[in-house]
Amino acid sequence: MLSIISLSKSYGNQTVFDDVTFTVNPQERVGLIGRNGSGKTTLFRLILGEEQPDSGVLHVPGYYTLGHLSQHIAFGARTVLEEACLGLKKEEDGTDRTYRAKAILAGLGFDQADFSRSPVELSGGFQIRLNLARVLVSEPHLLLLDEPTNYLDILSIRWLTQFLKGWKNELILITHDRAFMDSVTTHTMGIYRSRVRKIQGPTHKLYQQILQEEELHEKTRINEERKRRDVEQFINRFRAQATRARAVQARIRALQKRESLEKLTQSRTLDFQFPPAPFPGKWLMECRDLDFSYDGDSPLFRGLSFAVGKRDRIGVIGKNGKGKSTLLNVLTGDLTPGDGNIGYGEKLRMGYFGQTNIDRLNPDNTVEDEILNSSADLNRGSARNICGAMLFEGDQALKKIAVLSGGEKSRVLLGKLLATPANLLLLDEPTNHLDMESIDSLLEAIDTFQGGIVIATHSEMILDAVATRLIVFDGGNATLFEGSYQDFLERVGWEEERTTTEPGQTAAQERPRGTDRKELRRLKAELVNSRSRVLQPLQKRMDGLERRIVDLEKRVDEENRLLVRASQAGDGKSIAALSMSIHDARKDIEQLFEELDEVTREHLVLAQEFEARTKELEEKGRGSRE
Repeated sequence: MLSIISLSKSYGNQTVFDDVTFTVNPQERVGLIGRNGSGKTTLFRLILGEEQPDSGVLHVPGYYTLGHLSQHIAFGARTVLEEACLGLKKEEDGTDRTYRAKAILAGLGFDQADFSRSPVELSGGFQIRLNLARVLVSEPHLLLLDEPTNYLDILSIRWLTQFLKGWKNELILITHDRAFMDSVTTHTMGIYRSRVRKIQGPTHKLYQQILQEEELHEKTRINEERKRRDVEQFINRFRAQATRARAVQARIRALQKRESLEKLTQSRTLDFQFPPAPFPGKWLMECRDLDFSYDGDSPLFRGLSFAVGKRDRIGVIGKNGKGKSTLLNVLTGDLTPGDGNIGYGEKLRMGYFGQTNIDRLNPDNTVEDEILNSSADLNRGSARNICGAMLFEGDQALKKIAVLSGGEKSRVLLGKLLATPANLLLLDEPTNHLDMESIDSLLEAIDTFQGGIVIATHSEMILDAVATRLIVFDGGNATLFEGSYQDFLERVGWEEERTTTEPGQTAAQERPRGTDRKELRRLKAELVNSRSRVLQPLQKRMDGLERRIVDLEKRVDEENRLLVRASQAGDGKSIAALSMSIHDARKDIEQLFEELDEVTREHLVLAQEFEARTKELEEKGRGSRE
């Protein structure tokens, strides 16, 4: 059990922790949240003994082992497998537990051929994965993970989620992915205003508690200020009257004892919208039979066809190195496809957030310089407004790129997107290095953007919130999937998950799957397909009715304006024609609303029926597993 009592830590005038007390009890898995720079990594360094507190006690039992994901690369073994096995505990009975290291390496995306490779041959991302494998294999009493998903792809994250759900010891996890954290942890601990709050439950419960506490603080502060003013008025009114001297002195003493609550400063969050550029057509971009490979290697994708329309939200998903970023570079024109063609809309204006764009920022430029350089139409005042929206206020806008953190550089790239209107955004892992609050702001901006978006991400939370169609890199090719990410998991699923073992198992240990589970899966897939066949036409009908209503209402507004002009001009013929047209349009609108209400009710009833049948199958599935 980890115990921290009255811990304080400052750097110069900046207080990171002020009288912090908490414990991590046996088998607790704690999610650690807080804004970037709030002290999450500092807390890890204090626990690991890499830094010392200014005051307070940090107690770790003598038998306790600590394990953490280190970003420092230092390997001492000849092969990847041998390096992972360095973390294995020595078994008294001499049992060979190499199988466990193999299972963890496989879960983190290593192929069998990688096991015999030298660790120094691996890419930087896979070297971090090897560090993660080594610490997971070691099974420490307390596992400290700081952003473990940053170098993982979507399949490795799904595997790690299941692995950590079964973690039997203590865990403290830092991650910007709220869904990943909530699915893994039992408790949430937040660093806020230099203090620490810890609760049992998910992140939203803690955020809600903090909000309620701050609302209570503000109400109490306002009430206390009113009482203080009343006392001061009493003292000033009766100070000169001898008969009230004792009462006045009593009030003065009470006022001196009364503590004054300070008004809480508000933490700023990103608040922005992507500026839209108008687009009159239906399709922003049409791709036909795209092929691409590097220097004659196997194609990353072949025969890929899809179109991007206004308000489309297309998620690009798959393992690392399979071609997601390459596809976005092909769409921007930075790379030329080996075959196929891309048709761009005449009024297309594209904005691109690329992973490698951070490296293209000039380290000698200021934040303001980078924003100004994004558009020739931008003046200094507008650039400063964008800097402020990205939380670089005042002199913060004059910080050099070279001194910025990863999260700050990501905010600069987002700011560059705000400099010029666009109707198509290509976003490649835009949430890397952003904290939870900034990701929430980005999701809101994506939701309100009037153009189309193609987004490559490993975050299942982002996919669930955004994507309505998918380009899936799986099974050696890229294919278009019409539906949400949940539809994809239920109807198709990842090829690797259909053929591999469960977390922590080797192929020889894989549990046999009974025919009941296969049958339930088949029934569930049929239900999902049936749901799509039944509900999608109704949804399209609802969308069509809504569009017709909006068009008619616009027509009525326009004809009302023309009617006013005709009345002012005394044009009786136009007045009669417009009045009749407006009357007919309003009648059509009423009929369309009645039809929309009818279709909406039908959609709701059928959706509820499908939901009930899905829950019934899930209950059967749980029963068969038990």
